[in-house]
Amino acid sequence: MTTATPAATCNGLSVEQIFSTVKAIRSQPGLARFQFRNRNKWLGGGLNRSTIRDFYGAGQEDTSRASAFVFDNDEPPVLLGENRGANPVEFVLHALAGCLTTSMVLHAAARGIALDAVESTFEGDLDVRGLLGLSDEVRNGYERIRVKFRIEADAPRETLEELVRVAQQRSPVFDVVSHGVPVEVTLEA
Repeated sequence: MTTATPAATCNGLSVEQIFSTVKAIRSQPGLARFQFRNRNKWLGGGLNRSTIRDFYGAGQEDTSRASAFVFDNDEPPVLLGENRGANPVEFVLHALAGCLTTSMVLHAAARGIALDAVESTFEGDLDVRGLLGLSDEVRNGYERIRVKFRIEADAPRETLEELVRVAQQRSPVFDVVSHGVPVEVTLEA
């Protein structure tokens, strides 16, 4: 794919800002280091609440968020919850959808490809025997995730297929889900 001459905005993003961000990170690689944070509290039954606000990025603590984002996690009644929020594995699908879509839109904008619409469906297959400790032969998490994109743009199909590949190559959440990440869990005193 070639990079088109930058327009002021493409896909709702400032093309100039995309290129200036890339230039700044190339000249100062330390700006690329981010640390995102989540605080969670169990509220009873299957319900727990995550609060997300502060993070470190671009060489400093970020203070741009006036208030925190709050997400409740619960389970459907068939999994002993009360449907007071999506369950955590549904949030994984949400995170994957958001990251793949954002990656695609960003890379399309950088290439001067205007997108008219992007829609997707995500399906994850999970066998709860792993979660319940009923089988060591079954994963605790998703066995498989299927993603389907529908993209409307004045671009050939090959270009859109390339955008889907680039989204997979550059999406942090796709990387986390498809390759795994070391997770350190400790119990504080």
